[in-house]
Amino acid sequence: MKIPSLPLANTQQGNIMGVVQGDIHLWRGIPYAAPPTGELRWRAPQPAPAWQGVRQANTFSCASWQDIEYCKALGGGDPGRFSEDCLYLNIWSPATRSRPLPVMVWLHGGGYTIGSGCLPPYDGEALAKREVVVVTLNYRLGHLGFFAHPALEGEEGECLNNFALLDQIAALRWVQDNIAAFGGDAHNVTLFGESAGARSVLSLMASPRAKGLFHKAIIQSGYTLPDTPRETALEKGVAVAAHFGLHNATAEQLRAIPADAFWSLGAPLKIAPTPISGDAVLPEPMLDIIFAGKQHPMPVLIGSNSDEASVMAVFGVDLAGQIEKLRRERRLGLGLIKLLYPGVKGDEELGRQVCRDMAFTTLGYVVMQAQQRVGEPCWRYWFDYVAQSEHATYAKGAWHGNEVPYVFDTLMLAEPSRYYANDNDRAFASQVADYWVSFAYHASRTCDVLHGPVRWPASVQGRDRLLRIGLNKFAGFKVENRFMRARMSLFKRVMKHHVSLD
Repeated sequence: MKIPSLPLANTQQGNIMGVVQGDIHLWRGIPYAAPPTGELRWRAPQPAPAWQGVRQANTFSCASWQDIEYCKALGGGDPGRFSEDCLYLNIWSPATRSRPLPVMVWLHGGGYTIGSGCLPPYDGEALAKREVVVVTLNYRLGHLGFFAHPALEGEEGECLNNFALLDQIAALRWVQDNIAAFGGDAHNVTLFGESAGARSVLSLMASPRAKGLFHKAIIQSGYTLPDTPRETALEKGVAVAAHFGLHNATAEQLRAIPADAFWSLGAPLKIAPTPISGDAVLPEPMLDIIFAGKQHPMPVLIGSNSDEASVMAVFGVDLAGQIEKLRRERRLGLGLIKLLYPGVKGDEELGRQVCRDMAFTTLGYVVMQAQQRVGEPCWRYWFDYVAQSEHATYAKGAWHGNEVPYVFDTLMLAEPSRYYANDNDRAFASQVADYWVSFAYHASRTCDVLHGPVRWPASVQGRDRLLRIGLNKFAGFKVENRFMRARMSLFKRVMKHHVSLD
């Protein structure tokens, strides 16, 4: 029996040796930037140092500091070890390839406070078997990733506060410089992410720093919360420093705070699950850019799940209370809301659906219209599949994040699906993953149909189309026109009221 040789790749930093998993080559823990520690904390990431000889890439790196129990329960599994030295990425690539392959770069979710690129749902092997190169990465989380304080102002000759976004940009630059050595096509990079990862994709579509670094975007369960204004972030940074007894903090004193001291900070000192607008990375709020149609032009795939409000309950949002608030403040017109949700009984369920659509569903509609302004295709979806043995548990629909192991075709790796997924569930996941890879291969202005169980047409100028994935929790795919159009039009107006457009 012939033992396969280990995969060796040459990067700009040096040679790197991966491992073999069947017909897939995998490199774990590749540094894409220098450790953001010491004097490099709260600075733009610097190039990774070069090395001599061959570096072994057989172990996942540390993730950024976070709450491990929270990540296990809600973030996709055990992220392993933590360190401020966390800027590493992982690559899955077919062992045999005859041409440069599309690249899919994944940005994990977790509200910018938890998560890692090495979590089981994000395993890239199944996608790589579909002839793409998959990249996952870690980036700085919490206050290490988003921070503003007067003592740090102008240190690099410009205003920088979105260090997590800068990490993602550095990883994309690394991909541009090195992915050919792993079989990838640097001219066909799809950036995709879920929740905070989706919000990052949108932010990079709005950032002048990310222009040209990726060519297609997939936005899974992005949310409509406005960016944190820089003035608010500065006030919070001062309050965080005061919490540590630093009332007139210097940059040196701030960088001396232990890295593991930040993640446990609760409200009101914890970060918002949004980037900071007003620095050199995001000069304008992302939603302003999208409403104005000034995002980087590229094909987009965007959608959300049927029970996104599940995540709001986790964060303590009183869904019924939101309806009572509307009733008390007489905003939006509660009678109109009830007309838009016929048959929905009780404030709890009405609040669940209204909050879902305001916070998640409407964003797909808004992005679709922004795409039409710049003449780029937009594929929209609504994910409503629940594994057959879990119908009773998830009677309300697909939870926030439930689509991820279907997209990666990792049901048998993810918790808890690996305990209950049956053959039908696995077959359905395979079809979803095929659509995502089809987008990476074929999406363009001249190719606006994705092929799978049904033809999935893009929403181009004058056409509002959406693919329903799951059809009320049962396997199936159906294209619908003008999906929830009346609701979307109303909530879009509400969104615009909360952004800073004239």
